[in-house]
Amino acid sequence: MDKMEELQKRDLAHIWHPCSQMKDYEELKPIVIKRGKGAYLYDINGKAYLDAVSSWWVNLFGHSNKRINNAIKAQIEKLEHVIFANFTHEPAIELAERIVKITPEGLNKVFFSDNGSSAVEVALKMSFQYHQQSGGRNRTKFACLSNAYHGETLGALSVGDLDLYSRVFKPILLDTIRVEGPDCYRCRYGRRNKSCNAECFEYMERTIEENHEVLCGVIIEPLIQCAAGMKIYPPIYLKKLRQLCDKYDIHLIADEIAVGFGRTGKMFACEHAGISPDIMCLSKGLTAGYLPLALTLTTNKIYSAFYSDYTELKAFMHSHSYTGNPISCAVACESLNIFEDEDILKKNQQKSEYIWKKVSKIAHNHPFVGDYRQLGMVGAIELVEDKENKKGFDWKRRVGYQIYKIGLGNGIIIRPLGNVIYFMPPYVVRYEDIDFMIEATFKSINSYFQIDF
Repeated sequence: MDKMEELQKRDLAHIWHPCSQMKDYEELKPIVIKRGKGAYLYDINGKAYLDAVSSWWVNLFGHSNKRINNAIKAQIEKLEHVIFANFTHEPAIELAERIVKITPEGLNKVFFSDNGSSAVEVALKMSFQYHQQSGGRNRTKFACLSNAYHGETLGALSVGDLDLYSRVFKPILLDTIRVEGPDCYRCRYGRRNKSCNAECFEYMERTIEENHEVLCGVIIEPLIQCAAGMKIYPPIYLKKLRQLCDKYDIHLIADEIAVGFGRTGKMFACEHAGISPDIMCLSKGLTAGYLPLALTLTTNKIYSAFYSDYTELKAFMHSHSYTGNPISCAVACESLNIFEDEDILKKNQQKSEYIWKKVSKIAHNHPFVGDYRQLGMVGAIELVEDKENKKGFDWKRRVGYQIYKIGLGNGIIIRPLGNVIYFMPPYVVRYEDIDFMIEATFKSINSYFQIDF
């Protein structure tokens, strides 16, 4: 038994891996990663894998980034952690100040937690309690889009709409109002998302008009529904939603956990629409893929509804043990430094254009690629068995998963979303890495379908 096999055996003796059917590990055992550098991960035998999915969308500036490593070393020598109730520290103060400056106007208050699902839970509780303390006691529900995904905790699952994650838990979830969302690839209006007027917004408009008296807020993934298969929709949808939420005093909650920090080409996806949400959730890329940290930002108006004498019992009594962890905050501050010092957004624009030109050229005539869509540094290849009718493969065939396994053999990590193979690489990805990413992906696709294309 070699070292890889030994460690795999020890792993499977005790570890229950996330988002996995563990029986699959009988065939595809966990790959033991020993180190990472740049856009690549290296297993214990030295094999390299291009991390085309940024290790679940978190890594921004590559693995083992020297600047971030040094920021951790410097902070850990000073303060590793401190209770965040009645105490604070410089990294958290600096991070809050800088986040307020770069996020959409009006988001002036920052609540810390430690992961994306928690940030969403905070947002839901904050919105609900605000209305309870501001004369809206009949407001007890939230609205979300079909195919939404906002995390794995019960509140977050309640405002999601992917049965794969939530079906078994439905009896214990919140009663949420679901709205048919945009589906630009299979648009029932026959429009294109770059030139449409978001005609599909009629479903949201009708839902809000009929339920506005009981709605606390609408939660949405701005511009890209990631877990649904990187579904991309136009900014006009957000503009219309902002106007409607304003009309009925409903909170617009922007879940930018996956799409924030440059993924869509702008620092935050809401910027494409020129809107400010009432509440914004941030995590994942916040710490460049190094440490858990999440933020829920909100307005002075919402904050003021909680500000009162203690005896009025209006305080927001939500907490996490590692809230505002100093090391995580120091990493987040250094990540923002890298954005500024290295002109990351401009470089990303050039790389995203390069990816678009190369992939769309191949995808256009590929017999099993129904759609290639991209926004910024997020690209998605949707595989179909019938291009003319846009018919996807039966989910039981696990087409994306089979291609993913072939991809591992070809040295690339392209963990699928059903029939969708997507790219979301670290921003340090080089042009030669991009070439390899695209070539290895289509090599894996063609190998599965046994075609020479």
